[in-house]
Amino acid sequence: MSYQKKGGLPLGEQCAHMRAMFPQFKTALEKGSMIVEGKLRPTARSREYSFKLNYALGRHPDIAITDPPLVRNFKGDKIPHVYERLRLCLFQPRYYEFTSSVYLSDTVIGWISLWLYFYEVWHVCGEWLGGGEHPKKEMSRPSAKKRGKKRAETT
Repeated sequence: MSYQKKGGLPLGEQCAHMRAMFPQFKTALEKGSMIVEGKLRPTARSREYSFKLNYALGRHPDIAITDPPLVRNFKGDKIPHVYERLRLCLFQPRYYEFTSSVYLSDTVIGWISLWLYFYEVWHVCGEWLGGGEHPKKEMSRPSAKKRGKKRAETT
């Protein structure tokens, strides 16, 4: 089955696929957005985390952990890989790791769980072992004009 569709997957299709893959989540369409609320446990020994995902076509998914609250580690370090209001940083937008042509249930849900796993490890050892690169600007994509200019500079 190909996930690539011109113009991205319609929200109704995203919603139906999420319900099929994760029937335990509360999934709804509201005012041009898909809202998903659920609980994840990254490992059998992990605590359970409640999350809220808000997604609208043409935008990046906005994900918050709603319970328990995210907190600094034992060293007092700021929580890594989060945006303003503690929204999770799950991918680097400039590398197009997420596109509207893939199901959120096949990508973002697993990324949330993986982020939570590394969050727990960070609390134990004090070091973020999940790798990644945090974008300089919050959820911004360079325009096509800037991307072309950047490519020309690097070739």
